[in-house]
Amino acid sequence: MLVDLRIQNYALIEQLELRPSALLNIITGETGAGKSIMLGAIGLLLGNRADSKMLFDTQRKCVIEGQFNISNYQLQDIFDSEDLDYDAQCILRREISPSGKSRAFVNDTPVTLETLRNIGANLMDIHSQHDTLLLGDAVFQLNLLDLYAGLVPTRAHYSNAYRQYRKLEADLKMVEDQIAQANKELDYHSFLLNELEEARLDDEDQEALEQEIKQLEHAEEIKYKLTQALHSLSESEYCAAGSMKEAATLLGQISPYADSFKVLKERLDSCLIELHDIADEVEATERRTEGDPARIDELQSRLNVLYNLQRKHQVRDVPELIAVRNDLRQKVGSVLNLDKELTRLRKDTEGALATVTRQGSKLSDNRKKAFPKFEKELAGLLAELGMPHSRIVVQHNTGLPAASGIDVVSILFTANKGAQPQTLSKAASGGEFSRLMLCIKYMLADKTALPTIVFDEIDTGISGEIAVKVGRMMQQMAKKHQLVAISHLPQMAAAGDAHYFVYKEDRADRTVSRIRELTTEERVREIAHMIAGAKPSENAFQSARELLAMRGEIVAA
Repeated sequence: MLVDLRIQNYALIEQLELRPSALLNIITGETGAGKSIMLGAIGLLLGNRADSKMLFDTQRKCVIEGQFNISNYQLQDIFDSEDLDYDAQCILRREISPSGKSRAFVNDTPVTLETLRNIGANLMDIHSQHDTLLLGDAVFQLNLLDLYAGLVPTRAHYSNAYRQYRKLEADLKMVEDQIAQANKELDYHSFLLNELEEARLDDEDQEALEQEIKQLEHAEEIKYKLTQALHSLSESEYCAAGSMKEAATLLGQISPYADSFKVLKERLDSCLIELHDIADEVEATERRTEGDPARIDELQSRLNVLYNLQRKHQVRDVPELIAVRNDLRQKVGSVLNLDKELTRLRKDTEGALATVTRQGSKLSDNRKKAFPKFEKELAGLLAELGMPHSRIVVQHNTGLPAASGIDVVSILFTANKGAQPQTLSKAASGGEFSRLMLCIKYMLADKTALPTIVFDEIDTGISGEIAVKVGRMMQQMAKKHQLVAISHLPQMAAAGDAHYFVYKEDRADRTVSRIRELTTEERVREIAHMIAGAKPSENAFQSARELLAMRGEIVAA
């Protein structure tokens, strides 16, 4: 329930405060006085887009704040889902700076506009001419019927199943496309992979192959050089080994004279051992070194395979070739994996479609059960509002599963006896549309959790006794919902528990909009003006008193 509304620096409103009744609140005033401006401000509070051009004073920010008592509406889960602290007294605030920057707050916590909309949608329901136009939309009609029949939870289960089905269907389409593309490339990738597999790359050392072929190609030179080296190390008269041995003997002779000589002797002995090892290895290598033309051809053939593959795949070495091969293995293998995934997804999609169809049929059966009651109740309410020959028919067809179910519905209407019901866009006039929407809101009032309902000139196109009945209907709704209604009809004005008057005040520099709650005598005067214009007669005043008396107010003559 809206407890307090404050608007600062918006359009023609410099500052406005409204503390509405918990029941039916009527707002009246001359055209252009600011009633719709106030609704625009409420729209901003509920998350509509802002425009800095709407600032009253372009040098100051606009602030719109609403305080709501939500203690009886079980909205804790909504606040939890938005990660907000819950409080029975909820304050929404919207600020628009002169630069056009907008900020939103819930209980002084900064929030996004989307969060503000989600919270606001659970606090207020603004009915306007736009809603009346929506009444002709098939999806909107289906939503109304589900709300009337209490099928919102059932539909939520269906919607969850449908979303899962559509996700699986999208995944299936993606895998099918991937398989189609993979199959186009499969033969080529398989050919490339076979080449690389046949090359047996895993244990290959290209550098060792290149070194071995160099040795074989220069075997004669290598063997000669090794022989010369061996001669210099250990076989000639003045070989290195003989000279080192002689030096070691001399150091050994003087080692008793100093420890340093002994250390030098030991170091030279170690060098001599290493020299003998080197000589032995040179000799062994020399013996093994032989030219082998067949081995050269074998190695060259192997290297040519590697070189050709590297050029083909534009890589530099064997590790990069192995990476290419592994990638091709994955691509070729993925086709088989995709086939398995395709089989799984087809099975899952078929199962999800079966679930959607089953839940859709259940939802459809429950909807169809509610149609006769909806038609009868709505027609009865329309008869009370001056359309005794009205007929409502819910036309139903079964279609393919969609987001809202398998049902395609259209509410058909006629206000004339003997006439064939037609779609609302063809059969209903503006006034009839307004009465239809009011009756539907009335029927849904007990089935919604909206604390506050705002009607913007829902009495368009009606007058006289029908307007009195509309007022009574809204009084009934106000027993369970706080209502705010903007109206031009005296009958509606008299029905309110509180009556607010919007008016313009001309200053020296500009015009501003103001609002004030009317006293009983002021209500009589305002309603008389609504009946007879600027200079109401005594009869108009008497009619105003009678209208107010009809709702239980006793006004002194």
